Amino acid sequence: MRIGTRGSELALWQARHVQRLLAERAGLTTEIVSLESRGDRILDRSLAELGGVGAFTGELEAALLAGEVDIAVHSHKDLPTSSPDGLVVAAVPARGPVRDVLVVRPDAYDPAAPGLPVRRGATIGTGSLRRRCQVLALRPDAQISDLRGNVPTRLDKLARRYPGEWTYDAIILAEAGLERLTLDLAPLVCHVLPVDVMLPAPAQGALAVEVRAADLAGQDNDLARALAAVHDAPTAACVAAERAVLAALPGGCNLPLGCLAAVTEHGIALQAVLERAGRGLVRAAALAPHPAAAAAAVLTCLLAPTNPRRRSHEPR
Repeated sequence: MRIGTRGSELALWQARHVQRLLAERAGLTTEIVSLESRGDRILDRSLAELGGVGAFTGELEAALLAGEVDIAVHSHKDLPTSSPDGLVVAAVPARGPVRDVLVVRPDAYDPAAPGLPVRRGATIGTGSLRRRCQVLALRPDAQISDLRGNVPTRLDKLARRYPGEWTYDAIILAEAGLERLTLDLAPLVCHVLPVDVMLPAPAQGALAVEVRAADLAGQDNDLARALAAVHDAPTAACVAAERAVLAALPGGCNLPLGCLAAVTEHGIALQAVLERAGRGLVRAAALAPHPAAAAAAVLTCLLAPTNPRRRSHEPR
């Protein structure tokens, strides 16, 4: 079977990871087919200008529907909240790290600075509205500069000196990507941002394995059994809660929304932060028996007409 993926180093790692899981757990033989997405091809425009939703996944889904590949592996956070007709996310492997990392040039690193360990007035690179609003809430003095490209490209932009000045003092990357690529970042300084400082994007660190729905039909289905062998139910429950919040809000991947769920003995613990016009950052937390209930409780807080500093819903 053919596994479709974007051609970046990180996307290829993700596809090979799923390939290994399918081979080890289900004995499934696969080959990898790399495709170029619109988000990879157009680097001189922001993700918001590209429409955000589907910028990194549309070509893979089109190849699936056309029968050019049999399985597509995505970064789950890049997927629109609903699949095209005929496609289904059939497996969510165990999640990687969820946090963000601030990567700082040594001369801009200031461990004594409030909020973030960068010097006053630092220029921080990110293309994410979610990261932008949370950074500015911590450090209003920071200068945010748009940053696009794959992980090695963004790191190269941080390290590169332009005539007369540095373009970035620091950039923000997902911890999962840095861990998966095992890059040598010396002499850059890596500061992992706790989730109470920077909430990640919905489904950050998780993968999605998408297939044609028709290929799962029938009671004795080898593909369905293989995908079940790589599926992780706790990760899927957390991702479902986070993406339910995203799906209920207009804006999709362009939304300044951070969201993170965890499975506990009492149900799904979900926390979220959303920047609202005229309100700044609105935070919410919920504990509910299942993902949909947790998402509904968080949405009630995020969209409340009043302006509470923080609300919490827990089962009675």
